[in-house]
Amino acid sequence: IRTKTKKYELSGFILELPSEVADSRLIYKEARIVGGVDAPEGRIPYQASLRSWYNSHFCGGSVLNNRWILTAAHCTDGQSKYGISVVLGTTNRLSGGVKYSVDRIIIHKKYDSASIKNDISLIKVTKEIQFNNLVQPIQLPEADTGEGVELLLSGWGRISYPGSLPVHLQMINLTSVSVEDCQNIFIQINPVFNTQICSLTKYGEGACHGDSGGPLVSGKSVVGIVSWGMPCAKGYPDVYTRVYSFKDWILKTMEENKEEYPAPQKIIFPMN
Repeated sequence: IRTKTKKYELSGFILELPSEVADSRLIYKEARIVGGVDAPEGRIPYQASLRSWYNSHFCGGSVLNNRWILTAAHCTDGQSKYGISVVLGTTNRLSGGVKYSVDRIIIHKKYDSASIKNDISLIKVTKEIQFNNLVQPIQLPEADTGEGVELLLSGWGRISYPGSLPVHLQMINLTSVSVEDCQNIFIQINPVFNTQICSLTKYGEGACHGDSGGPLVSGKSVVGIVSWGMPCAKGYPDVYTRVYSFKDWILKTMEENKEEYPAPQKIIFPMN
């Protein structure tokens, strides 16, 4: 039995998808990197790991400065600042690094979980992040990202599907795809907006990559936040929040929330 397929031609790639998949609405918002390699220690010093109450890694993020972490809204939606923490300065998911408590979580007011639009949020940690050779901030982009741009993705996403999370931080080189090409591929699956970036590389890589919320980098700037895609390692583009589209929101939000909350007063009860 021959499987019916649909072909999509996009700048340098020909993508052939099974019809039942091309017409489906299978969308993941999970942490996966397929086809990557171990990141050398200190190579990705801006990488953040978001941890649950039980210290389990569940999303990635990017260090913007000494108090703020950039991540995806779908990572922090419904989360309490008391239930998560941020670990920096390690490539090992199970050990090392420095843990920071969370002061506040700010999700973009227009985040839409149904269409996964405006999938961006900021986390402010309770104390200043200490920078060293393993922990460094990454800058916001000065210009927008076009198609055919070389990109670097990192995270502790799954290295196979199905499979478990890797212990060591993974990284992979990708190439940006035009929004128009990406929209044509996903037209019957999920909308792709101009405020998003798509990436692709050879079959078996570039799809299902990502630690949700993690950094997509061009040069010295974080240009994307891992948002969503199709089932793993099938050669589909991945979709990221386009950081440049939200640069003003990021800067304004950090400025408006730079004040410190007062420390709780110690209450002394009289002894009888």
